[in-house]
Amino acid sequence: MPHSTQRIRPASTAVMPAATPIIRFCMQSHSTNPPALRSGVHLHLTMVAALLSMLGPFTIDTYLPSFPDIESAFSVSRAVLSQSLGIYLVAFAVSTLFWGPLADRIGRRPVMMISLTIYTLASVGCAMAAYIDSFLLLRLLQGLAASGGFIAGRAMIRDAHDAASAHQAMAQVMLLFALAPAIAPVLGGWLHDQFGWHSVFWFLSGFGALLMLLVAFIRETLTKTQRHSFHPAAVIQVYKRMMINGHFLRLVLTLAFTFAGLFLYIAGAPSLIYDFLGLGSSDFSLLFIPMVGGIMIGAVISSRMVHHYTSTRIIAIGMGLIIAAVVMNLLQALFMDVHLLFIIGPLVMYALGLAMVMPGLTILALDCFPDNRGAAASVQGFLQMAISACVASIAVPLLHSAQLYFVLGQGLFLIIALALWFHVARQLHKDRQAQASALTAV
Repeated sequence: MPHSTQRIRPASTAVMPAATPIIRFCMQSHSTNPPALRSGVHLHLTMVAALLSMLGPFTIDTYLPSFPDIESAFSVSRAVLSQSLGIYLVAFAVSTLFWGPLADRIGRRPVMMISLTIYTLASVGCAMAAYIDSFLLLRLLQGLAASGGFIAGRAMIRDAHDAASAHQAMAQVMLLFALAPAIAPVLGGWLHDQFGWHSVFWFLSGFGALLMLLVAFIRETLTKTQRHSFHPAAVIQVYKRMMINGHFLRLVLTLAFTFAGLFLYIAGAPSLIYDFLGLGSSDFSLLFIPMVGGIMIGAVISSRMVHHYTSTRIIAIGMGLIIAAVVMNLLQALFMDVHLLFIIGPLVMYALGLAMVMPGLTILALDCFPDNRGAAASVQGFLQMAISACVASIAVPLLHSAQLYFVLGQGLFLIIALALWFHVARQLHKDRQAQASALTAV
């Protein structure tokens, strides 16, 4: 790893001749202790971070049941309207690279307020859009803004907790985050049926305004002494260190490709519901609620297991469940008729395993750069959303003609994720052995 400006305490290097995972891959911070906060403040921060994380799924999923009417309103095809999802995801991904360093400079709370203001105005614009071009432009603006709170919230969670409690807090965030994909299409379908597709975006603007009100009452977690330059040269140097850190990238990409296996079914939900199963706009809950139930159960299990197992052990168990889910999915696609129950079962197991691996992978990656958590969260968000954008814009249009193609796409994403994780786990195991040998020698 290249030379870093972050300092390592001399005492650590004096007694640790062999490289540990933290020192070898993830440079130690000169100030790793989180600020002392009351338990009620911790809970409030976790709640706000969870609600901010729900903004993305709400923006993606609430308008899915309205696809046929929006297509008719703008006189466009499904392929054209699907680009509104891809455009949002690309904008979300790219803008994370801006919001993260800004959050490391001016603080987490101001970034949340600025981004939420822009998001709320863009949502109002989507509700009032009269042409597809303006609608797509405003969806892009939504994506540019929605990532700010997402990135700042992740960094804030790690600011306020030590490693173990951060894993638990991130699992709690997953519990509320998991509600969004279940609530969003159901709520979107109801709003669509009662008030038309415009009401979906009026709802999103109201949700953005509510989040602004909640953020106004939270406490900043980034102290003045921890802030970094926002000069382009300094930001580029930070990102350069991250992009050449193989361990960090493998952690981030493991999560991104694992998530892609489930997101393929989320982004492809209109094809799954309308084309494969022959259901209607009010039936999206039949797909999303069970998946969200799996995520919630996995988040609870992960939160409980952190007291007894290491993050790497929890991740390995979660990966095992995901492998079993993909095998089940392949078998049902090959040998059974298309049926909602046969499709849902493997997806629930996949979602459960995903919820178990996400907190650990997120915290392990953020801890690679403890003095630049905002920027680290940005790279996490950028790569995850960039891959998700490719799934929505490329994979779904290519695979939407048959259920088996969806399963094969999911399997390919999992193979990539497992190859990356195997490399990470093997290296962590070697470094733990080196650390144990060093301690024995001392």
